Amino acid sequence: MNASSSSPGQGPGANRRKLLALLLATLILVVDQFSKAWALGRLPAGAVHAFLPGLVQLRRVSNTGAAWSLFSGNPQVLGWISLLVSLGLLLWILRTPPTDRWQALALGFLLGGAAGNGLDRWRLGAVVDFLEFMPISFPIFNIADIAINLAVACFAIHLLAPQRRSRGSSNP
Repeated sequence: MNASSSSPGQGPGANRRKLLALLLATLILVVDQFSKAWALGRLPAGAVHAFLPGLVQLRRVSNTGAAWSLFSGNPQVLGWISLLVSLGLLLWILRTPPTDRWQALALGFLLGGAAGNGLDRWRLGAVVDFLEFMPISFPIFNIADIAINLAVACFAIHLLAPQRRSRGSSNP
């Protein structure tokens, strides 16, 4: 089967896109877990520390819920959901490689973020959050949360740019 007759995502570059997604997920997971270990070791719970004056401050909290503290008090259920989502994403990446760079980035960010917060739920019974916007009221968050939001943005770009794929781009 030549590249021109292969199914989407299986042509040249498919392995590079798969590797990109897996390496990005690993990087996000490592940075997330190191940043949370740092926060647990250096930031007393609830105490405020300046980080980027006027924009972001550090305040460590434990979140037993999901985004915006939804479903608080259910870390075991959310831990199982995180595990299933992470396994599903890993199987998706391995069985059906991303069709373009944006989808690879989206899957990598999402897998790393889901695994990072899921690991907290399993190990600690809650997610460690420590980044807080100052000028606006916004939930306290962490690196995994940032990655999940970047995944949404990358998925949106992937979905809104179908003309690139239809022209036969082999964007690795």
